[in-house]
Amino acid sequence: MNKKIMLLSSFIGLILLTGCTSTSKYPSSEEQNKITQFTQTGIHYYWHGGDLSKAEKEFFKGITLKGKYDVVENSFKEASLLSPYRTDLRFGIASTQIIEKKTTDALNTYKEILAIYPENFEAGILLAGYSKQIGDMKTYSDTIENLKKNNPEKTQAYLNKFENADKNMNIQLNTQAFKVNGKHAIVILGYALGENGVMKPTLIERLKQGLALHRKNPKSPIIVSGGVQKGGVTEAFVMKNWLVSNGVPAYLIHMDDQAKDTVGNAIYSTEILAKLAPENVTLISSASHIRRGLSVFEEAANLKGLNLNYTNLVYLDYPTVQEAQKVSEAEKLVIYRDLIRTSGIWAYPGIQQ
Repeated sequence: MNKKIMLLSSFIGLILLTGCTSTSKYPSSEEQNKITQFTQTGIHYYWHGGDLSKAEKEFFKGITLKGKYDVVENSFKEASLLSPYRTDLRFGIASTQIIEKKTTDALNTYKEILAIYPENFEAGILLAGYSKQIGDMKTYSDTIENLKKNNPEKTQAYLNKFENADKNMNIQLNTQAFKVNGKHAIVILGYALGENGVMKPTLIERLKQGLALHRKNPKSPIIVSGGVQKGGVTEAFVMKNWLVSNGVPAYLIHMDDQAKDTVGNAIYSTEILAKLAPENVTLISSASHIRRGLSVFEEAANLKGLNLNYTNLVYLDYPTVQEAQKVSEAEKLVIYRDLIRTSGIWAYPGIQQ
């Protein structure tokens, strides 16, 4: 049987098994209201979490929820049952499954999208990228060949992005501050604040590395990036205050207080970098985070047409540098996920990049 027919048959079977009553491409106004309610619930739990027992009682009768991402996934699943032809809802399901490390489920969700819309580039490139990272090279190769038939240039562009991310997985991590020649800027990535806006040890260690690098490069401007608020302050705000209290001139420090995650760090900090116009940028983060950070920052710079040379300085959150150099399968998936998000393919289309 033709592969596309098999996938479509599986999709139709899924609809029948789950009891979907809406096979129309155009949900009723009542169904649309429910879809909106489900998606709003999902994205609220994505950012804030909430009462799981309340969510079970009000929205997901008969479903036991194990955590906030269960709420997100099931929210988009319920919405998709009401409008099975809407790809944005299915992308929401798959993105949450990736977060939950349900990679096989996510790949099947992308295949369901392709069964309905075989030429959907976004589903295809996500299927290819994640298949590559779990070692399913046949699916990766077959999907890339199909994508090249209709979108050769766009497909090649993503292959170049993947190649750059793979390069970053093999970078040498720098744990000691160094002098940088030429026009230079420093970017320090934030980390979630504790209650009442208190900095956690990880963020302080990143700032210590930033301070050490500043002392080697005292004229370099510094971007502090992080916009999640706790206790009425953002990461960027407390980061700037810490640096100033440790002798860094305030005029050197630029705040990105909008970013809510690593992708936001890259997008908003790159806007500042475009104005500063450095040649070289040193990105500072934890060793476990730096490869993802570099991949998304380089992508954000490329999208803005900036030719920046990136170096790294890390806070070593591993027992040894040798252990830090190893890249886990989970980290590879997250690097590809955030790279693709930065490139413009949203995790939750129309809601959250």
